[in-house]
Amino acid sequence: MLLPVIMAGGSGSRLWPLSRTLYPKQFLSLTNNTTMLQETVARLEGLSHQAPFFICNEEHRFIVAEQLRQRQLSHSGIVLEPVGRNTAPAIALAALHATANDDDPLLLVLAADHVILNQTAFVDAVNSAVPQAEAGKLVTFGIVPHAPETGYGYIRQGQAVSGVAYTVDAFVEKPDTETAQQYLDSGEYYWNSGMFLFKASRYLQELEAYRPDILTACQQAMMGARGDLDFIRLDEAAFSACPDDSVDYAVMEKTQDAVVVPMDVNWSDVGSWSALWEVNAKDTQGNATQGDVLMENTTNSYIYSQSKLVATVGVDNLVVVETKDAVLIAHKDKVQDVKGIVNQLKKADRPEYLQHREVYRPWGSHDAIADGERFHVKRLTVKPGEKTATQMHYHRAEHWVVVSGTAKVRNGDKTFLVGENESTYIPIGVAHSIENPGKVPLELIEVRSGSYLEEDDVVRVEDYGVGY
Repeated sequence: MLLPVIMAGGSGSRLWPLSRTLYPKQFLSLTNNTTMLQETVARLEGLSHQAPFFICNEEHRFIVAEQLRQRQLSHSGIVLEPVGRNTAPAIALAALHATANDDDPLLLVLAADHVILNQTAFVDAVNSAVPQAEAGKLVTFGIVPHAPETGYGYIRQGQAVSGVAYTVDAFVEKPDTETAQQYLDSGEYYWNSGMFLFKASRYLQELEAYRPDILTACQQAMMGARGDLDFIRLDEAAFSACPDDSVDYAVMEKTQDAVVVPMDVNWSDVGSWSALWEVNAKDTQGNATQGDVLMENTTNSYIYSQSKLVATVGVDNLVVVETKDAVLIAHKDKVQDVKGIVNQLKKADRPEYLQHREVYRPWGSHDAIADGERFHVKRLTVKPGEKTATQMHYHRAEHWVVVSGTAKVRNGDKTFLVGENESTYIPIGVAHSIENPGKVPLELIEVRSGSYLEEDDVVRVEDYGVGY
């Protein structure tokens, strides 16, 4: 039986401003009403598999858990990486976890941020590769190319080893346009998808042969691991000392047992806004839109609205993306340069590269509404049965107004209920928390006032939940 290993890391720069460092593209709904992470799990339907195993950055842990909960999706574990160390160590963690109880499943390694429009062909390709993986081969899936794409690495096929698999003759770096056209014309090259299938033990054997330093670091990190709710926390020092390397460089380019199985599934890694335009449905004028959008004499464009009406007149080949705190306007042929904007934001230490205006927490979310010299207004949503951390502030007071639902409020040494259209006042230096004891989401407005309103004016009174 297969053990899907879903890698859910990412930096969130190529699809800015929709993706951010703390909310990268795998957690977004880009082609329909489900997120890319949820789509990756749904894609497994039709395969005989165990509950998936997830690997993600520590700061994304609650997003992963919440998105699985939303769709009632089970998992075999969620490993938290304290730092990013690329795909070779990530897969090693999954293989070590899978073999800890003397099991040796086939690991189906998938990225959480890919679009695959032909699920039937995906399932067929994976099933056809199972005999090769069971025989000890390390299978990589090569995407059948339909254009001379310069943004992907390529795999050159060698001799046929079965009706569906070929030896890997070479891994090739991203080519220029002329070379990419030659690859396409030859029919011997595939896009490197970053999807794999192999026995957990075989991967560990090859990693030990070619990168024993990575294997040793991952073994030490797993030996010092501990459980924390749904998560597996690694030994931070051990994993931080692990070398950074991709599975291609560390293993697949060195092993003698690599085979490639072609996959023709209408695939994209959605590496840019133009790639997202390509995989979305378009109108008769070639426009892909989402949200509240009006167009006049607009062609071949991608237009996304998150919170406001976006109107375009007389434009062609543009990307227009509106979020609550930023607007991007780019020529569709220049979207790779969005990273330059993200780098400028980082250098200026602006928050727009890091997270959205609306921030998700285990207990719900908070959204900044208005700012002034001595005030800050937020909208808070607390999920049923959840509670914020108990905390206090030295420089600000807070007013809470309940819009819908019922709040159980701790205010100093008192605990009481606050209903709809009611409010309470939290003085400076008083311990407080909010709990939703009801069955529906709790919505409230928080007004901060004082001489200092930043997030670091927080003193935790008890280690309960995660504050805001």
